[in-house]
Amino acid sequence: MSISLPMLLLIAACAAVTALPRILPFLIIRNLKLPVSVMKWLSYIPICILTALVVSNIIEEGNPISLDWQTITVMIPTLLVALWTKSLLLTVLFGVVLMAVLRFILVLV
Repeated sequence: MSISLPMLLLIAACAAVTALPRILPFLIIRNLKLPVSVMKWLSYIPICILTALVVSNIIEEGNPISLDWQTITVMIPTLLVALWTKSLLLTVLFGVVLMAVLRFILVLV
C-alpha cells in the first residue's frame, strides 16, 4: 500500500489540528500564576472526567439498561489505585492494562 504526498499532508494537518488545541493551552498557562480559587476548581477536572468515562462504560446500551461486569471488575482495583496514587495518568494506565489482561484471559478460556 502506498501513500501519496497529498494524503500524507492531510494526515499531518489532521494531527496538527487535533494536537494544537490540546497542547497549546498548557503551553500558554504554564507560565501564569493562577488564583487559588481557579487552581482549586481545576483540581476537580480529572476526577470529573474519570467519573464520566467510568459511568459511561459501566452502563451498556439496551433495553433494559444492563451493567458491564468486565468494566465493574476492573473499576474496583482501578479506583483503589486512583485513591492511592492520586494520579490520573497512573490510574488510566493501570485500568487500561488491567482491562487488557482481563480480556486476554477471557479469550484464552
